[in-house]
Amino acid sequence: MRRHRNVKIVATLGPASSTKEMIRDLFEAGADVFRLNMSHGSHDDHRERYSTIREIEADTGRPIAILADLQGPKLRVGAFGSGPQDLEVGDKFRFDLDAAPGDKTRVQLPHPEIFAALIEGSELLVNDGKIRLQVETCGADFAECVVTVAGTISDRKGVNVPDVVLPLAALSDKDRADLEFACELGVDWLALSFVQRAEDVEEAIALAKGRAAVLSKIEKPAAVRAFDEILKVSDGIMVARGDLGVELPVYSVPPIQKRLVRLCRSAAKPVIVATQMLESMIDSPMPTRAEVSDVANAIYEGADAVMLSAESAAGSFPVQAVQTMDNVARSVEADKNYRSIIEAARKASLSSVPDAIVTAAREIAETTDVAAICAFTQSGKTVSLVARERPRVPIIALSPLESVTRRLCLTWGTHCVITPRLSRFKEAVVNATRAARDYNFADESRQVVVIAGVPFNVAGSTNIIRIAPCDDRLIFASDAE
Repeated sequence: MRRHRNVKIVATLGPASSTKEMIRDLFEAGADVFRLNMSHGSHDDHRERYSTIREIEADTGRPIAILADLQGPKLRVGAFGSGPQDLEVGDKFRFDLDAAPGDKTRVQLPHPEIFAALIEGSELLVNDGKIRLQVETCGADFAECVVTVAGTISDRKGVNVPDVVLPLAALSDKDRADLEFACELGVDWLALSFVQRAEDVEEAIALAKGRAAVLSKIEKPAAVRAFDEILKVSDGIMVARGDLGVELPVYSVPPIQKRLVRLCRSAAKPVIVATQMLESMIDSPMPTRAEVSDVANAIYEGADAVMLSAESAAGSFPVQAVQTMDNVARSVEADKNYRSIIEAARKASLSSVPDAIVTAAREIAETTDVAAICAFTQSGKTVSLVARERPRVPIIALSPLESVTRRLCLTWGTHCVITPRLSRFKEAVVNATRAARDYNFADESRQVVVIAGVPFNVAGSTNIIRIAPCDDRLIFASDAE
């Protein structure tokens, strides 16, 4: 099955999308990556969905990536003794460690680490920022605040602290258990929530022990400020605009998104744009025009993937939501302005032999009539470098490692194929041209660019490029390797 677009689609599974029939429908509609949201559902639920995806993968013969999204620490207020309380602008309100039921003047905030980080003038946001309070005085076990944005506060509402770096680990005890479960299960990607610093990512990578790639969710101002360091240690990035739009002025999110996408592309690391992309399709079979424009803008910016959350997990129209994203992607990528925008954002990166090889491959594809760039990879790095170039032809990613082909399903423009282990470049050429024909990227009259490394099966050895005809007789007649 071949996708006729470059951007990838991530679909979250949930109550509306748990059966094999529905998951297969989502895959056939265009989902390339399935997200397991560890904030919801039991381990047994996720195990069953994982098994179903792998069955579909075996049925279709196409690698499918699975991403486990860790919940992260959740900061919430305590309970109120007499129900929800209306807070007005100018009201005084206290947060403290006292477990007694809250009232109109105070409530428990069972997170001493928050009080340790607060200073006078800090802002506390409650219930996704619907209520805003400013700290007037604070100590080790309390914060006296004044309400700046009115609203109704009730039991267990979430709290955001946008303007300080909290002394909290990105991994809670639940996250550690979920991470180990997901790695044992065999997921391909882990999404790390509540990232504030590079050290948060390094901890998750150490726990994953190479069993899954780690993707950092950028959803806090501290992560935006430390983005360069976070990007260096991450395998990928998710621009999680939900909390980001709560903790920062909502109008600042689009330029941040654009900047982060460009930095990820320059680093040859996949980036997902997520949250509320087709939110209205939870209840409607048709998106709004603004939502379609939002998805289109992410694609024009060069994102590797766009993501559906509740739309596919709990909505009434999950298949239609995936089809909508697929249609938007095809339409954008067919626009001649798309290529000029994508290519204008390209930066020269000629610091190594692999950089030079992939740049040459892209230039050959732009100036000759080749059908695809076929890249052999042991770690996935070569394919990521090709994808950074955003070539005008498809990328066929070939690897003997199933785990590598699955992870690359998140990378822009890739069609992933598992190959036998190879020992000679001639074998690579044969496998590349056959894959191009088998998956309908080329017929026997076309040529492909083949990239590989000698010696084979060694990560980082990319050092050879060839233009090869898609005709086995021509290949076997040639002595060139």
